[in-house]
Amino acid sequence: MIRLLTLTLLLCMGLGCRTREEVDALQPTETEPAVVEQVQRATHPSVADPPPVEGPEPVLWVALGDHLGAAQTAAALNLRAFAGSLSLRDATGEQGSGSGFVISWRSVPLDRPLPLARRIAGPYASFESADRVASRWRDLGVSAEVAHPKEWEVWAPEGSPVPEGLAVRDWQGSFTSTVEPVLQTPEGGRNLQGPLLIEASDGLLWAGGRFEGPFRLQRDAYRSWTLVEQVPLERYLEGVVPHEIGAGSPMAALQAQTVLARTWALANSHRFSIDGYHLCSDTQCQVYSDPRHAGSAVREAIAATEGKLLSLNNQPISAVYHATNGGMMAAGPEAWAMQPSIYLRAKPDGDEGWRNRHPLPQQQRKVVEALLADRSGAYGQRHPRFRWTRTLSGPALRQALGAAADPLVSPLQLKVMERGASGRVLALQISGSSDAAPVILKLDAIRRTLRTLPSTLFVLEAQEVERWLVRGGGFGHGAGLSQAGAIDLAWRGWPVERILSHYYPGTVYGPLSTPTQSP
Repeated sequence: MIRLLTLTLLLCMGLGCRTREEVDALQPTETEPAVVEQVQRATHPSVADPPPVEGPEPVLWVALGDHLGAAQTAAALNLRAFAGSLSLRDATGEQGSGSGFVISWRSVPLDRPLPLARRIAGPYASFESADRVASRWRDLGVSAEVAHPKEWEVWAPEGSPVPEGLAVRDWQGSFTSTVEPVLQTPEGGRNLQGPLLIEASDGLLWAGGRFEGPFRLQRDAYRSWTLVEQVPLERYLEGVVPHEIGAGSPMAALQAQTVLARTWALANSHRFSIDGYHLCSDTQCQVYSDPRHAGSAVREAIAATEGKLLSLNNQPISAVYHATNGGMMAAGPEAWAMQPSIYLRAKPDGDEGWRNRHPLPQQQRKVVEALLADRSGAYGQRHPRFRWTRTLSGPALRQALGAAADPLVSPLQLKVMERGASGRVLALQISGSSDAAPVILKLDAIRRTLRTLPSTLFVLEAQEVERWLVRGGGFGHGAGLSQAGAIDLAWRGWPVERILSHYYPGTVYGPLSTPTQSP
């Protein structure tokens, strides 16, 4: 019984404590024998969920810096006011103010060890692929969550049933300390307790830009910390649109990008829920940077489309977009492990002549070669990566694959195993000259692993032993809106509604009929 109570107290630290009555109820009475119920260990340290993204003026919690203070020896966090001053308050009410703060980290022993255990699937090349796996797990009644400790993974409680065909590994550990923030002052360090609430009278200087805030420094699921800005959705768009498509783009293209950025943010506000915030600020989400770069044209586009997004069945769609599709739109399942969608479909992206010359499917090599040899009539063909060439070598492949390449005996062989209707490579096989099982890269894992390839729309030409010429088209996954295509169409006079309908057929443009709410 003592062991049971001790275990219960330990688990409080990761799962939230039971009430006193619940703990007492676990003790045996004089007339009842002790019944020992095994308590499942938490998958990660408990982190509060971010608030729902809802209402007429939704607010996003966006990470400006993550995995901070991962160890006591981690670099200090320097927070500086853009102008004016910063104010800080921690969970105990401890306060500070000044033109800036330096926050270091200290290791603090836990009163009792924190036992954790989880079943892990992954890593995955993207959130989309991980989220699809998490959905399969949830269909079995398992509380699976997408995590991003370094790469995308899916975490489920220990001993969970596993979806058919899914490879998983089990992990368990016990932690005896935690990392806490320390405010450095001329008098020495002042220990703080998170979350830290930070306000900036005239903005925070971060990554060379100015951010209004307010801000939070809070724990994540990996025993480290995240600097989060609480930013209204429309201000968030000022920091996204110019960095995604360029502030000098024609107005209809700016409006299309604005609608997509708004839609994407609302549809993906669950992306980092395991860590207590909604979105990141880098290419794992939408690039979010200094809102001052918006300029008058971007602000005009935001105002003109205020409250409008793309929806299906009154829900924001998965509004994915990319730089250029090379003249051929990709279907969603050609980019990620996802169900087919009526609005992310493969089709030629060009004028009538282009569509007639390059009909679907594009699954034969000679057909893809003809596509890559052509430009005339394709939308967005002026993009610098509309057509490209790269060279792959055996040593480069081994470096990209890491330990997975160790069993493969040289010389390596590279072979396209499968193409989608748009001509994109769905499976790429890397094999050796022995009987060792080949490595097969699929979907988004191809570009994630072979990072020199701008897209998966390509053909291979063997040049010599362990050397291949790669001729391709497009930059990005190819699904949804092509930014280069949207700019081209805007210059041709297409309005925003027509551009969006072209890239997302079957969707509804406008406000939702019910209040916006995060998934």
